[in-house]
Amino acid sequence: MSMAYLGEFVSLTFMAIALGMDAFSVGLGMGMQALRLKRIFIIGVTVGIFHIAMPFLGILIGSFISTKLEGFAIIGGGLLLFGLGVQMVLNSFNREDKTVMKPVGIGLILFAISVSLDSFSVGLSLGMSGVKTFLALILFGLASMALTWTGLLVGKKARGLLGVYSELLGGSILCGFGLKIIFG
Repeated sequence: MSMAYLGEFVSLTFMAIALGMDAFSVGLGMGMQALRLKRIFIIGVTVGIFHIAMPFLGILIGSFISTKLEGFAIIGGGLLLFGLGVQMVLNSFNREDKTVMKPVGIGLILFAISVSLDSFSVGLSLGMSGVKTFLALILFGLASMALTWTGLLVGKKARGLLGVYSELLGGSILCGFGLKIIFG
């Protein structure tokens, strides 16, 4: 293995971890809902797939649209996370056992998109740099999947410790993270 290849591998690994950290952070908040291990597994796999698909789409579309979509992608992801957080906070005051947005179906897709939008912009720039695309995409998917699982499991454990306040805290985390993305 050449030093150039090793350097590229290390760089892509760190980039993959950095891209997966928002999935970890959001997973902490989402994990405070009542989630079974099977659902946690499905959420992690879905987020991993989106962290492969979004940069791949970015690479295909190329740098032409990069300057026009990057800001929208960031704001869109922040708004989705903030919206999910608001729904969780509002639901925490509802004594019925129902959640406005559960991480199933369209809720799962929205969750996966919201934490994967930044990887779309990264894909746009990677398409220009000539990195090993397949390696980058696999690393992005694996890192985000593992970090999502970790965040969800830690959130699930915190839910057991915090009881009825866990969904309020989880929603607040999502709102805060969404605002951080929107306002930088």
